[in-house]
Amino acid sequence: MVHVYHSGGCDSARPVTAAVTGENAPRQGGPTLPKAVHEGVGLELGWWLDRIGRRISACSFFRLVGGWSVAVVRLTRLVKLAVLVPVVAVSVSVLPAAAGAVPRSGPARSCASLTGLSIANTAIDSAVVVPASGATPEYCAVRATVSNPPTYSNAVRVGVFLPTRGWNGRFVGTGGGGFSGGNPNSPDAAMVQAGYATAGTDAGHAGASGSFALNADRTLNWPRIDDFGFLGIHNMTVVAKEVVNAFYGKAAEYSYFNGCSTGGRQGLIEAQRYPTDYDGIAAASPAINSQLLRTVQAWGQMQMQLAGNFLPQCKFDAFNQAAITACDNLDRVTDGIISDWKSCQYDARRLVGTVTPCGTITAADADIVNKIWQGPVDPKGNSLWFGLLRGTRFNGLNNTVTTADGTTTGSPFAAMNDWYRYFLNQDPNWDWRTLTYDQFLRAFQQAGSQYADFDVTAADRIDLTPYRDAGGKLVMWAGASDEVVYQQGTVDYYERVKATVGGAKETEKFARFFFAPGVEHCGGGVGAEPTNAFQAVVDWVEHGKAPSQLTGEKVDADGNVVMTRPVCMYPQVASYKGKGDTNTARNFQCKNSF
Repeated sequence: MVHVYHSGGCDSARPVTAAVTGENAPRQGGPTLPKAVHEGVGLELGWWLDRIGRRISACSFFRLVGGWSVAVVRLTRLVKLAVLVPVVAVSVSVLPAAAGAVPRSGPARSCASLTGLSIANTAIDSAVVVPASGATPEYCAVRATVSNPPTYSNAVRVGVFLPTRGWNGRFVGTGGGGFSGGNPNSPDAAMVQAGYATAGTDAGHAGASGSFALNADRTLNWPRIDDFGFLGIHNMTVVAKEVVNAFYGKAAEYSYFNGCSTGGRQGLIEAQRYPTDYDGIAAASPAINSQLLRTVQAWGQMQMQLAGNFLPQCKFDAFNQAAITACDNLDRVTDGIISDWKSCQYDARRLVGTVTPCGTITAADADIVNKIWQGPVDPKGNSLWFGLLRGTRFNGLNNTVTTADGTTTGSPFAAMNDWYRYFLNQDPNWDWRTLTYDQFLRAFQQAGSQYADFDVTAADRIDLTPYRDAGGKLVMWAGASDEVVYQQGTVDYYERVKATVGGAKETEKFARFFFAPGVEHCGGGVGAEPTNAFQAVVDWVEHGKAPSQLTGEKVDADGNVVMTRPVCMYPQVASYKGKGDTNTARNFQCKNSF
């Protein structure tokens, strides 16, 4: 499949030649980022000013060529929706609601015959039937290897998994986590059980290490960086659709993407770069703005290293609990959750002198915690990025290890460490303990310039109108207590999307964001995590039912549901009605304030 349209639209930094030849144009190096550090999102303004002169030709090309292809796709989707809605209204199924909209069907050819399938720049390595196991039904597993000549010759491995019975007419692409592009070796079992054809990819490298970014001579391996950043997930999508079409004798009626963390970022990359790939996208805890995110993830560890004061987790826990106690009731409900996270400004210095099992809390301890909550700043005190929200566990990015003799040392987040080693310093032996404040500032500037210009990992393009115009629907959600991704960055991204698209009402026609208090990265924590985000996308695409809230649940260690609560569309919040069990969703309503 040849894609002429450059999906970045008028938010793109690539020249018009990239729109014609695909996303494989060789890079020549990024722009020089202005030295001035701005408040809020910091370097972004200078970066955009540096890019703006190169946007005009790509924008014009989109209007002249891309707009036509998007319009056709949108019309096709509207026709499908109009035809299927009457069927949906009368269908009954124990599977996800959308499963009844398309008649279930079986294969049109044998699984083994797919090895003879011809797809451009793709080798079909194997196609075998995997017997049913437990609740997972029998499926055909197709493994393929994709290359992107002439610029790139490295391999992107793709796995496509096709139910041999009861296919529901849909395809779901899945994503990865950390520096792992995903799983090309086995399917999302729940999706296969529900009748979906699924796919996964390694996005150009095996494993979860960031070492793929560096060649043996310590130069950056841009083809693999691009594969991980955006190209591999698109390769997977194109190949999977071809395989689905060949196996069942017809194309999928609907295509969806479902991912969390890196998978959430990959979903947004798809919406931004390839707006016709997916009808609907569910993006959870998205690791967007990742070139800056990975850089500032070092902030807390650096502060402890420079101060010579690595806090034991026992002290971190005391600060966290103190913040929860102080801010818990701001929403008029005492439940161990900081729901009104915007109003919580607890000062860690209030805990100085408190005795904990791992020592008395000092002013130096409180200073470090306040800096982590504040987030990174420049020498003038201007904010560079966001910090951890109060009530969030510290052991994700600011983990420490205390030995039996009481010695505490830092244990940094692996993805952050790899980012500095392989992407920024290009030195596999780089030691995070050598990071100084000046080096941190330079790294922040470097990351914003070297990587964001090409949008290889950022997924922060704010003009989603091409995806809107293609008829796509996007549901994003994040947890306010995310311990590894500063999700205020996602809030900020959504606000900027709204400003670009034309305001909240226009944005909510195709993209909605839900923020879950007390929920951690991709789920867990003390809050109620969304359980139906993917189904909400399906219902929106196929039923025309836009979600105003998601269903939130908290489970105990045995899997029992102990709390339900609505997860409201941002900026609304779950407001207690004033009576009834606070563990029951029906006693809350989504409002503009508590």
